[in-house]
Amino acid sequence: MSHSPLIGAEELVGLLGTVTVLDVRWRLGGPTGIDEFRRGHVRGARFVDLETALADPPGERGRHPLPAPERFEAAMREAGVTSTRQVVVYDDWAGRAAARAWWLLRHHGHPWVRVLDGGWSAWQAIGGPTATGDEPPTRGDFEAHRPPEGMRTVGVEQVLDVDVLVDARAPERFRGEVEPVDPVAGHVPGAVNVPTDANLDATGRFLSAPVLQARYVAAGVVPGADVVAYCGSGVTATHDVLAMEVAGIKAGLYPGSWSEWVTDASRPVER
Repeated sequence: MSHSPLIGAEELVGLLGTVTVLDVRWRLGGPTGIDEFRRGHVRGARFVDLETALADPPGERGRHPLPAPERFEAAMREAGVTSTRQVVVYDDWAGRAAARAWWLLRHHGHPWVRVLDGGWSAWQAIGGPTATGDEPPTRGDFEAHRPPEGMRTVGVEQVLDVDVLVDARAPERFRGEVEPVDPVAGHVPGAVNVPTDANLDATGRFLSAPVLQARYVAAGVVPGADVVAYCGSGVTATHDVLAMEVAGIKAGLYPGSWSEWVTDASRPVER
């Protein structure tokens, strides 16, 4: 059994019918992916809406606060997730949205979750089995809980105390040159920038573990360091957490991210 958090399209073809597949198509500022899902999806997949299933309503905790455990549990059960069956998640955004579902399932105790490397594009490229419309409902029995080895979170009060704070946003947002979403531009003081694009090759697949490890080491992510990732609202930061997992690096998540940080004008900002 592979312990990688990624799965290739060819491997998934052979597992269809024995795994639960979740379609998490979503893009920042774009429409929900349900229409794309109905036009075509991995056969047997169930659609999961990031805005309603993988986040609580926006507020002081940021634009995409972590969902309450009972909200997440109900959404996963509706999507047919059980704790005893492997889950594969995918999107059409090089894993940036799928990583959020991967992280949340791991955070709430699911033992075996993987992200389809290359997502929907990779599936289409190999001619993987597809379907249209909505899939028949299949209810799961997933129970959300926090195991001792669950994915770690850091609150706003602890952010400045971590050894290495990784900002997953685009470089121009990190530098504070532009800010298309949040009311303040810049980054948390002391953060280093490893944008999600740096995790991927030209086809939108994750780079190899040695290459990813070298890139994060170059950013200061050294063995034994306390590492935490953040982004604009806690979604794409999970892509960096996933990339570090591929590289054999354990990292925490600051879920509120920049959108929470800037709700208090007294918090410092660096540009």
